[in-house]
Parts: sequence; structure tokens; C-alpha cells
Amino acid sequence: MYVYRRNATFNNMSRYLLSLLTLAVTPLVAQSLAQGERDYALSALHASRKLMLDTVSGLSENQLKWKPAPNAWSVMEIAEHIEAMEESMPQMVAAAMKGPATPEKKKADPRQTDYALMKSVPLRDQKFQAPENLQPKGRFTKIADLEKAFRTARDRNITYIRETKDDLRDHFINQPAVGDLDGLQWYIMMAAHTERHVNQMKEVIANPAFPKK
Repeated sequence: MYVYRRNATFNNMSRYLLSLLTLAVTPLVAQSLAQGERDYALSALHASRKLMLDTVSGLSENQLKWKPAPNAWSVMEIAEHIEAMEESMPQMVAAAMKGPATPEKKKADPRQTDYALMKSVPLRDQKFQAPENLQPKGRFTKIADLEKAFRTARDRNITYIRETKDDLRDHFINQPAVGDLDGLQWYIMMAAHTERHVNQMKEVIANPAFPKK
């Protein structure tokens, strides 16, 4: 009986030491998103999705294509710009995720940047020239086709943020106007970008010369 207990103790100690050794040699796995971070981005993506679709809903072809000035964008062109961002931005983040992580760039509280993006980007007190690849080129002739493309892309992006295990917080891409943003912040930026250009649509619609129908 004494021998049995000593062997059992020895076996328990061996398992304990083995578990410590396993922890010592197992590489650290990059952390996935915290649920609060994930929920904040998802809320922004859902809300801006609704804003975009509600704003173009019910507008006639004449209203969608009306321009307040020759060099200004119509509501249809603004919507195409939003859809183009929806397609291109995730590709950029995916490319960055293939590169090395740079966690040293992470701020002490990245969520402050998350909030700042949603607060400042939708404001239209400063105007910027869209990159050539995001400028409207008349890819859609019907608003229904544009809405479908936007819904499909946004739903895909929402699914990614809801399910991803990628270490988005440790990979960064520079945004010329605001500096380095991590992968999650680019998705938040996309939601804020949608809201910004919905505000632009509303400016067009509020123009006194905007067609009545």
C-alpha cells in the first residue's frame, strides 16, 4: 500500500513537471479580439449599413443621378464610392495580415482610437480627394444592383469580424490622414467612412435644387 501511494505521488509529480515543460516550449499564440472590441466594430458596421441603405431607398433615378455641380458627385456616385471601399479595404487588411505582426505599434488603449474614428471621420469639415481606385466610374446603372453588391460585401465583412480569430490588433497599415491603424480599426474606419459619405448624400439631398422626384 505504501509503495502504491509513493508511485501515485511520483506519477502526479511527473505529470505536473511535464505540463510545465509543455508550457515552456509552446509558442505564445496571438490573442484574438476581445468580445467588447468585436461588438463595437460589429455595431458600427451594422448601423452604417442601415444608414446607407435607408438613405438611397426610394430615390428616383433622376434624384440618384442629379449633381449639385459639374465636378460634384451625385448620390449614385457617392454610393458607388462607398461600395468600392467595401470591396477594397478588406483586401488591404488581408494582405497586411500575411506580413509580420508589429505589436510594438499598439497603443496602451487602442479602443480610444476606435472611438475617435467613429467620432471624427463622419464629420465633413475637412474634404479629401479619393484615391483613383475608389473614385466612381459608373460601374452600376441601377441602384438595386449597387445595393445588392454593397449588402453582399458588408455582410461578408460583418461575418469576418464576428468569427475571425486573426490577431487584427497586431497588424498595422498607415492611413495618411490619421496614421497607423490596426486591422480592426480599418474595419471601424470603413463603418465611419460609410457614415461620412451618407452625410455627403444628405448634403446633396438637402440642396434646394435637388429634384422633387
